[in-house]
Amino acid sequence: MKNFKSIIFQILWLASLFFTPFHLHAQTYGQNGMVVSDNVLASEVGIDILKKGGNAIDASIATAFALAVTHPEAGNIGGGGFIVLMKSDGEVTTFDFREKAPLKATPDMFQDAAGNLIENANSNGLKAVGVPGTVAGLYLAHQKYGKLPWPDLVQPAVDLAQKGFPMTWGLYKAALNMEDWDDSYDIMTNYFRNEAGEIIKPGELWTQPALAKTLSLIRDKGQDGFYKGEVAEEIEAYMKAKGGIITKEDLARYTAIERKPVKGTYKGYEIYSMPPPSSGGVALIEMMNLMEQADLQKIEFNSTAYVHLVAEAMRRAFADRAEHLGDPDFNPEMPLDKLTSKEFAKKRFENIDLKKASVSDSSKFGQLYDGSSTTHFSVVDKEGNAVSMTYTLEHSYGVGMGSAKLGFIFNNEMGDFNPVPGVTNSDGQIGSKPNLIAPEKRMLSSMTPTIVAKDGKPHLIIGSPGGRTIINTVFQTVLNVLEYNMRIDKAIEAMKIHHQWLPDGLVYEKHLMSPDTRDALTKMGHRLFPYNNLGVLMGITYDPKLKVYVGAADSSSEDGAAVGY
Repeated sequence: MKNFKSIIFQILWLASLFFTPFHLHAQTYGQNGMVVSDNVLASEVGIDILKKGGNAIDASIATAFALAVTHPEAGNIGGGGFIVLMKSDGEVTTFDFREKAPLKATPDMFQDAAGNLIENANSNGLKAVGVPGTVAGLYLAHQKYGKLPWPDLVQPAVDLAQKGFPMTWGLYKAALNMEDWDDSYDIMTNYFRNEAGEIIKPGELWTQPALAKTLSLIRDKGQDGFYKGEVAEEIEAYMKAKGGIITKEDLARYTAIERKPVKGTYKGYEIYSMPPPSSGGVALIEMMNLMEQADLQKIEFNSTAYVHLVAEAMRRAFADRAEHLGDPDFNPEMPLDKLTSKEFAKKRFENIDLKKASVSDSSKFGQLYDGSSTTHFSVVDKEGNAVSMTYTLEHSYGVGMGSAKLGFIFNNEMGDFNPVPGVTNSDGQIGSKPNLIAPEKRMLSSMTPTIVAKDGKPHLIIGSPGGRTIINTVFQTVLNVLEYNMRIDKAIEAMKIHHQWLPDGLVYEKHLMSPDTRDALTKMGHRLFPYNNLGVLMGITYDPKLKVYVGAADSSSEDGAAVGY
């Protein structure tokens, strides 16, 4: 009987793929709402919530919890992130649920006796784990702007974990890559395996009973189901047993924060994005201001001159990011108004040589490192409420550790702090004060959830994973839509580059840049580094002529989908 039910479930799931109105990796349309995420099942969960009368915040919460089940590489309850919300009346707000350093954290906790950074110390092991913020952030957003009951939003994720869903090829490939992981990655040892110890094959049901129990507690008790009671007790016990420093007190003290967005403009559009401790919004607006200074009518898209100009804008924004930005609760004097002003961009633009690459000087300012295990999704409802949400575990599958009793993976976000005070070098290690480790401080992030508006209504909802590349992939996609009027799928798929000031190199998508352009850029002084793919963007635009939302998921997402209705 159990096998028969499993077969029926798989048949129904496969059938739904053919009769649901969406395209996995192409542009799709929705008159009443849209969800674009890294997993088709999670996108469908969000759409179901919209159909039941929920708003964009409700759909985002349900999608986020579903991704914690279906996209464990980055979907999470063991990490943190950011939400940008534009309400139907045009008001914009944000939610900061970035992880925090534990109370026992110190500025030198990852250094050896000589004061040098211990290799990988800030990314491996449980001391690299920040106090998770996802559950608190989703709960706060619901308390402020949710419409449907909280349990209704968590239940779909409980069902997915408890009843299971067919293993995808993307998850199966990840499981095969983990076969040689040693026992120190405790939870990952059997994460994708059945009771017989075999890796679950594509199409077979994958259930997560421990995660289902944890999600049930969150469903029934709200954020207290995670930050207090048996989950918090198990987290503390697990940390003590394995060398971590997070305690029940850390969890009980954690709070998410509603913050004002950073705002910029570009040729009649309003750009709203995440303020610090995300650096993404400030850098995005600075770069858009820089591009507004250029005469783009005379610079052909993707030409050598265009790539050079974009790279130089990136170089300057990332240098300013590293010098000035950090947790605003610890850095109240950050010059955000200056960095996002048109006047500052004008001065910055004046020292761009349009025929020669600048030189990044590590003695003046720098840039830090971000991981790549992040996921983004975009949501809009029929009333015009829009959500851009990015959340993360830092590296792929975070720290690769977690209690088997709880069923989720912890982040390794402590690696986003500057690890050695005062030490900034050409390799990209940064030591500037704003982002040094301190108890209960939020580490700087590159996440860039963004909403672009036209006349007070959402025009573009966009974001991406990709760690340190997030800011630049979002920037180029926004530019593609606003300046070059590209449809959303083309804007997402167009060639992307990345320059982060330090290390001083221009990363490009190797199959999309021509050899002639590479040669010309090298002669201009750029150091080029090929990369397979930059970003995994999830975007929605609004077509005013058709009065319809248009969504697209990046083709580099194995299981991603835009779902509309």
